Amino acid sequence: MTRGNQRDTDRAKAQKKAQSQKTKNSMSGTQFQKAKEDAATIMREKQRKADEKKAAEAAGGKKK
Repeated sequence: MTRGNQRDTDRAKAQKKAQSQKTKNSMSGTQFQKAKEDAATIMREKQRKADEKKAAEAAGGKKK
């Protein structure tokens, strides 16, 4: 078991670690919604490109 100074330093270290962790969302509702929409748009674009690539490979494979 820790005693004296060690207990105090461990407590301070744990408190510092707890403060550095993100506890909740700091964006407002509209900012959060826009961020979600932007991420969804990016993912849709990635998916569209992947689908096009897959279709092109499938079309190219059938011609051989």
